[in-house]
This record gives sequence, C-alpha cells and structure tokens, in this order.
Amino acid sequence: MAESEQDKQAGGEIAGSGEDVGELVGRLTEPGELEPAERRRLLGRLARALSNGAAKARKSGVGRGRWLADVFLNIAPRIPIRDLHTLAEHHHGMTGEELADDLVRTAQKATMTVGAIGGALAAAEFAAPPLLLSAPAQLVAETIVVASIEVKLLAELHEVYGVRVHGTGAQRAVAFTAAWAKQRGIDPLAPTSVSLALGAATKTALRNRLLRTLGRHLTTLGPFLTGAVAGGALNRIATKKLGEAVRQDLRGKRPLPPGSRRDQLDP
Repeated sequence: MAESEQDKQAGGEIAGSGEDVGELVGRLTEPGELEPAERRRLLGRLARALSNGAAKARKSGVGRGRWLADVFLNIAPRIPIRDLHTLAEHHHGMTGEELADDLVRTAQKATMTVGAIGGALAAAEFAAPPLLLSAPAQLVAETIVVASIEVKLLAELHEVYGVRVHGTGAQRAVAFTAAWAKQRGIDPLAPTSVSLALGAATKTALRNRLLRTLGRHLTTLGPFLTGAVAGGALNRIATKKLGEAVRQDLRGKRPLPPGSRRDQLDP
C-alpha cells in the first residue's frame, strides 16, 4: 500500500533540509579521497542542516524513524553512481570480481573513516556535558552518510555484475534504496523492481534499517577515543557484510547469454 499524497507532502516538508543536505551528502560520497579536516567540516555542516529538519519533525510529532526515511529518500537521487566504464577507469582497469573486491574495500574505508570521525566528535561531546544534546545530530549525519555510501556501493555492484536496473534517475535511486533496506540485490526480471512506487512495507523496511544504523552509531557515545575506534570498526564490519550479501545475490541474477539453457527453455 502506497502512502497518501498528504503524507508524502508532509514528509517532504519535514525532511526538507533542502538542497544543502543533498549537496553535502553528494560531496561526502563522491569518488576520491577527502582530507580528514574537510570531511569533518562537511559532516559538521550536514549535522547543523539536519538539526533544522529534526526540530520541525519534533514539533509536528513525526517520529525520528519516519523523518530519517523522508530525508534519505529526498537525497537518494543525489548520490553519485558511476557506470561500468567510469568504474573501470577509476579503479585502474579492474573488471569482474577484482573490481567488486576493490569497490567493497573502498566503501569499507569510507564508512570506517566517517565512523571514526563521528565517534571522535561524539566522544568529545560526551566529555563535555553541556554539549551532549548536540551529539545526536552528529550521529544522524553519520548515519545518513554511511547509508549513502552503502547505497552507492550496492548500485555500483549491480553495474559490475551486469545486472542493469532501468528507469529514470529517481526511480533507480528508489530501487537501490529499497534494495539497501532489504540488504539484497535487485531482480531485473521482476516487473515491480523499479516501476512500483515506494510502498508502505518498503518504507517501513527503510525506516527500520536506518534506525538500526543509527543505533549502531549511538554505541560510539563514550569517553576519550573509544567512540572513534568503535565507530570505525562497526561501520567497516557492516559494510563488508552488506557487500558480501549483495555480491552473492547478484551472482545468481546475472543475465545469461543468448543460446543458454534458460534461453532455449523460454517460449
């Protein structure tokens, strides 16, 4: 069952931390290394931008889970996804399993770095009680960025394994986001894989996945550098697990060449 137009409109208004959030997430997830100081600065800006939307959500009685899902769906189309040719160029001509290995390693490094920075900032605020109330905004920003990096990984693994997902940019963004929520690949033969509007069940799965990710980041609230260590390690493990699950799934969804056994059996 899809959401009503009224619900969508309300959600969009509450989530609407606007272009700034989408632009910041895009910069934090684009290919290439970011200097730690620049990444920290961008995460801080993202936390401040998200706090405005969170305040609106609290005033209107919308739960954090729904607000997180609305924010993420608003920015998903801004996540930079590379095609196979660009991926090979950016990864020194690698292809196939070797390229998939490198994509997962790169994503692990990125989410580990975000977790370490977020954990360190949360730890610093834990040590300064007057600032403790600002820690959740930082961790929400970390959650959004980690989810974006993992959606990007999932989408680019589809390119590597030749599982093409058709549709507009917005439709593909929704499809990849829904696949991330369920931690699996997209079946290109399923007629509803892209064309179906994001229904209530899928949005619930997205909300739950984002809340689980946020819950993981809340464990980084601790004194000194324990938050940085925990944040980095937990993100690295989770991203590796996602990569393994999606790759295993996509290996079974590769299109078979013409003349294959399945092709001969089809009417």
